[in-house]
Amino acid sequence: MSNTDETTSTPWGHPNTLSPDSQTESQIDAGLSLLDGASSQAPVIAPELETQKRVAADKTQPLNERIEAYEDIIDSEIGDTTLSRARNIEREVGLRQIYLKFEGGNPTGTQKDRIAFAQAMDAMRRGFEAITVATCGNYGMAVTLAASMAGLECFVYIPEGYHTKRINEILNLKAQIIRVQGDYEIAVNASREMAKREEIYDANPGGENTALQLQAYGEISHEIYDELRDAPAAVAVPVSNGTTLAGIYRGFLSLYRRGKTSHIPRMVAGSSHGKNPIIRAFLKNVPNCDDLQPNRIRETAVNEPLINWHSIDGDYALEAIRRTGGWAAYASDKGMLYYSKLLREREGLNVLPASTAGLLVLLERHRKESLPGDRYVVVLTGRGS
Repeated sequence: MSNTDETTSTPWGHPNTLSPDSQTESQIDAGLSLLDGASSQAPVIAPELETQKRVAADKTQPLNERIEAYEDIIDSEIGDTTLSRARNIEREVGLRQIYLKFEGGNPTGTQKDRIAFAQAMDAMRRGFEAITVATCGNYGMAVTLAASMAGLECFVYIPEGYHTKRINEILNLKAQIIRVQGDYEIAVNASREMAKREEIYDANPGGENTALQLQAYGEISHEIYDELRDAPAAVAVPVSNGTTLAGIYRGFLSLYRRGKTSHIPRMVAGSSHGKNPIIRAFLKNVPNCDDLQPNRIRETAVNEPLINWHSIDGDYALEAIRRTGGWAAYASDKGMLYYSKLLREREGLNVLPASTAGLLVLLERHRKESLPGDRYVVVLTGRGS
């Protein structure tokens, strides 16, 4: 595309802005500088919580005092992330009342801190001495931080081929990294086997702690309700395993059943093109999520957080999408890079490009059939500027 093409109208009719799929390969390569992923806050936990940190991790202290100190940390640092109206994006795309639920405000920069800290506290209460998890980066860091503050040993399984800057953060917190030949799903199985063999806490998705994980992500729904005083028309979420979307749905379902909201929002899912069982099952209108062929999955620096040939909580997410009259669709690498750049330039947010998959799918539907005037929430992960 020549330079003169840059004034071509976008799909929404606004000039001087490139559409998601109109970028050249050189522009995409240049955009890779945005792929700094999520990163931890500095300091990770507020200095005024030093006493609570010391008590919670000290195994010589009474358990009730350790748990009370740990709850103080959770109440102060986990969740209660910002919900801001994206007025500049609204003008760009011609859809009013888009709200951004930015999970980058959590200690390690992602929503995964919510389930990591909930499970670490559960492990403390149940008398576990250690915790294990498989990861490609962000979740492992969240569990490592949560475990370190709970006085738990932490064993993090990582696929051999994955290289993430979060490894150094994990090692600095004294977790033990175990490399596994194979992909993420194989790492999960190895971590599970260790949990059973050594009788340590299994923090992986899809296990016996699924209900706790969904409840922790349900707090996102309560925070949205606290700000809007009702449910929005839709909540758009990037999906991989499907746990976050399923938890948000469960949270709104609970609010609706208790008479707090007038409706349950439509759940909208976005993931990498052809690489997620949840999206494929929805598009093919089949009852359950079937595994993809692992050897046909190609990961990139953009789509890696979304890649899964086996979505562990996929059926829960698929049910949520269908029950709410929501929808699911694929998001291209180009589109995700485009929207991460747009969010940085228009709203001042540095987000993980993969986390824009839900936003992309929401706005693509609006481009095709013009969504009604209402409130729309998009869940994003990353580090604020």
